[in-house]
Amino acid sequence: MEDLREQWLILISTPLYLVIIGLEIILSNYRYKKLYSVKDTVANVYMMLLNAITDILFRGIYILILDYCYEHKLLSFSGVVMYWLLLLVLEDFLYYWLHRFDHEVRLFWAVHVTHHSSEKMNFTVGFRSSVFQPLYRFVYFIPLAFLGFKPLDIVFVYSATQIWGIFVHTELIKKMGWLEYILVTPSHHRVHHASNALYLDKNMGMFLIIWDKMFGTFQREMPAENYQRIRYGLTKPLEKETPVNLVFHEWKTILGDLKRNDIGWKLKLRYLFGPPGWSHDGTRLTSEQMREQEKNGSGPN
Repeated sequence: MEDLREQWLILISTPLYLVIIGLEIILSNYRYKKLYSVKDTVANVYMMLLNAITDILFRGIYILILDYCYEHKLLSFSGVVMYWLLLLVLEDFLYYWLHRFDHEVRLFWAVHVTHHSSEKMNFTVGFRSSVFQPLYRFVYFIPLAFLGFKPLDIVFVYSATQIWGIFVHTELIKKMGWLEYILVTPSHHRVHHASNALYLDKNMGMFLIIWDKMFGTFQREMPAENYQRIRYGLTKPLEKETPVNLVFHEWKTILGDLKRNDIGWKLKLRYLFGPPGWSHDGTRLTSEQMREQEKNGSGPN
């Protein structure tokens, strides 16, 4: 299914991306910040391409499913402005829960972890996609189709908000004034990508930060002198950053847990559907356990 609006988004956003990435490289070099590396940037582009291929191959199927739901819609809209405003807000709300479950359910974390594996924070990290997310992302948007929003409009709004999602991956923009109270900003998203215990699984929004504040997942960026300097990447860095391991490393660990002979199927299900880091014997820790450990004084300095 083709949507000319998406093609126009690509035509408009691609030069914009090139400009802001170029400016970020120049400014980071001028300020002696090592925000980029060739290896990391290549990995970002590689996973963006894998995600795009997955989306293109599966798009016909999920559009058909959304179209079926739209044909059985419960509501109709007469006002154009209200239609688009509601679609933006409701889709962002549903994305928040998609993103939150990607962090809180290990099966989905195995998909999303690719986006968090970079130890850098720059605009190209925004392209470091969750490769297989297109296979299930549409499920969260099915309620929108039943509410009377057209499938191609749902896909268009997601693509449009992704542009903002790329913009917030940077260290060079510190604070954005009053926008910090409404939108997901670079400061909020730096917290999201941090591996410091306080910051884990926080600030899940794509466009609006209000959902995090409503549902208890908001965390402001602390001054380094009051907490710790932000560390990006995973709590346990990858041992091998090969093309295959970048995508499948968490799946391999899950498979190892499921093959264990010393635990029953109930514990195996928790290794699959429990929070990332959960372990029955305490050999690994969840983000909440890491925060509690740090709070009790046994965390990193």
